Amino acid sequence: MKILITGGNGQLGQELQHLFRERKVAFKAADVNELDITKERQVDQFFAAYHPEVVYHCAAYTAVDKAEGEGKAADELINAVGTEIMAKACQKYGATLVYVSTDYVFDGTRTSGEYLPDDPKGPRNEYGRTKLLGEQAVQKYCQKYYIVRTAWVYGQWGHNFVYTMLNLAKTHDKLTVVDDQVGRPTWTRTLAEFLTYLVDNQIAYGVYQCSNDGQCSWYEFAKEILKDRPVEVLPVSSDQYPSAAFRPHYSVMHLAKETGFKFPQWQVALDGFMQQIGEK
Repeated sequence: MKILITGGNGQLGQELQHLFRERKVAFKAADVNELDITKERQVDQFFAAYHPEVVYHCAAYTAVDKAEGEGKAADELINAVGTEIMAKACQKYGATLVYVSTDYVFDGTRTSGEYLPDDPKGPRNEYGRTKLLGEQAVQKYCQKYYIVRTAWVYGQWGHNFVYTMLNLAKTHDKLTVVDDQVGRPTWTRTLAEFLTYLVDNQIAYGVYQCSNDGQCSWYEFAKEILKDRPVEVLPVSSDQYPSAAFRPHYSVMHLAKETGFKFPQWQVALDGFMQQIGEK
């Protein structure tokens, strides 16, 4: 099987590479310098030369707050236009497309109850809007696809909340973290394993959701991250940390347990990550 990873230098792209190397599975990882997903002709030439059978589409614009202003054009170009180009190329060359999306496609107005894959959409920030456009392009132009929504992603290769908390704890004895936003953290290892599980087990094409099991607030997540460190973590409301982009108070998504995949509890996943980076 010929595998292509777009966004190869990103947080998830590097996790997938690490996983495939562990499994001794051949793959090709391309970043923007080798494959600019926003350039249709370049994408077509790349596919014609390589003929991928499965494409893990990890390339994305993920600067959520910048997408509300200076990054709006880049956000739409990469997440919407670029994904449409990739979907068309996968259809033309018969490849299966695995597209990574976000919980921000929902409106985030609930206070309880898991978001199901087919629940009404209503993104309230630019990042969510363009990722939904990407979902719609995949469904419109590609027959063989998996759309996988995720949230609160962290991993070894990239900037994320866990690293931020660990770094702040080195210079602060007290931290404040919002406690009125609830969701499900996602270790990139879990996400990478789920993406490959769908393909390897020939699960029915469609829309799925993946995070680690259980739920928590950012405050509870931070407390768990720093539980073995001499730092006090205090809860505050989101009003204390205004942001350019809307962030939901509740964004717990239904997990695709019907696939047979075992989703580790978020605390177990976090522990595994901390061991991976030598912080445990």
